[in-house]
Amino acid sequence: MSETASRLLRLLTLLRSRPRWTSSELADRLAVSTRTVRADVERLRGLGYDVDATTGTGGGYVLRPGAALPPMSFAEDEALAIAVALRTVSASGLADAADATASATAKLDRLLPSHLRHQVATLSAVADTVDAPRDAVASEVFAAVARACREHVTLRFAYRDRGNAVSERRGEPHRLVHVSGRWYLVARDLDRDDWRSFRLDRITPRVPTGPRFAPRDAPEGGWDRLVVRGRMQALWRYRARVVVHAGAETVAARVPVGSWCVEPRTDHTCWLDAGAQTADLLAVYLGALDLDLTIDADASPELHRAARTLAARYAAASDSSKSSGPAPA
Repeated sequence: MSETASRLLRLLTLLRSRPRWTSSELADRLAVSTRTVRADVERLRGLGYDVDATTGTGGGYVLRPGAALPPMSFAEDEALAIAVALRTVSASGLADAADATASATAKLDRLLPSHLRHQVATLSAVADTVDAPRDAVASEVFAAVARACREHVTLRFAYRDRGNAVSERRGEPHRLVHVSGRWYLVARDLDRDDWRSFRLDRITPRVPTGPRFAPRDAPEGGWDRLVVRGRMQALWRYRARVVVHAGAETVAARVPVGSWCVEPRTDHTCWLDAGAQTADLLAVYLGALDLDLTIDADASPELHRAARTLAARYAAASDSSKSSGPAPA
């Protein structure tokens, strides 16, 4: 690649990295004169890139979005990131992901120089994903709900619950959250006047959408936590809140992702909202964390009794004086 062509690619990368650059800033980054920068900008325009120039104090160059793009350039880490994303999109919960991935990969291949094309091809040849069985989200549903979130318009939709009962809902959509292979919509349910999370694959948007609304702050704990709490209600018959005597990061690394909630309490303790099908099973799961914890007997009497029963059973099992088996060698 010639020096000029290489510099043009670097200039294009810089222009894409932030909204505005002054001529002197670009000259410093490229180690050339401002006159060369002006000439290179003209070369980019000749290739079809829409670069605006402003004059006066604070003037500079802006690469306008929305125009038809000529072949794109990528740094090595950018190309690898795109390739990894394309390999894992099939596990994202979107319908027709395989066909879209194959088409996008073919287009990416035509945009890359040979050494990056080889790197991406290597990844494609050796990388596989294990897809969990999920009800996929139709691309038109995903696009319609995402657009309602961005434009802050009330969404009317039919919603199918776990029992396949369908109801008509109205909500102020705020966020799409991806957890464990599923997409969820976080919205303010207007009929219930409360935050709710909805599985995106169970939504059928209605048209036209409703009026615009003023966006709200995230509910306490954030969008992700609201979704996880909703999942817990659906997944677990029994739930309890305990204090774990370890930092939140330590505990979060040991709990099921997207199924239990961890909340900092102090530097060395945290709250854990956990669940299982029964209190007895939850006592076993909590023991498997291998961390000290405190169970409030008043708040979680079933779990407290289950933990005491389990502790007594393990104590009896390890009491060598009651063992009828042969002595250890």
